[in-house]
Amino acid sequence: MDYYWLIPGALAVWRITHLLAREDGPFNWIFALRKKAGNSIWGRLLDCPACLSVWISAPFAVWLGHSWEASLLLWPAFSATAILLERWMDGPPAPPAQYWEDDQDTSATKHEP
Repeated sequence: MDYYWLIPGALAVWRITHLLAREDGPFNWIFALRKKAGNSIWGRLLDCPACLSVWISAPFAVWLGHSWEASLLLWPAFSATAILLERWMDGPPAPPAQYWEDDQDTSATKHEP
């Protein structure tokens, strides 16, 4: 395998995965595809970039690997790279909401029996 194909292959897997899972596509074709898939197994696959990257990376691994051993190693490597890029593009997670309570007793309307 020519090692200079690793980066373009990984970027292509991420790009196709991102297009299918997160973008509407030209003329909203990808959006219509996701809408038509609905809540079927295909719709759930299109909603999950991590799941989708596993299947998008398989043909790239077969195409770029010169042996079945190389293809078996490239398959999860391309998928993992796509997942990492997707998480990096999403940015850091939102901080949790801050919540605190005052220590004061605010039950002024409390009735004693």
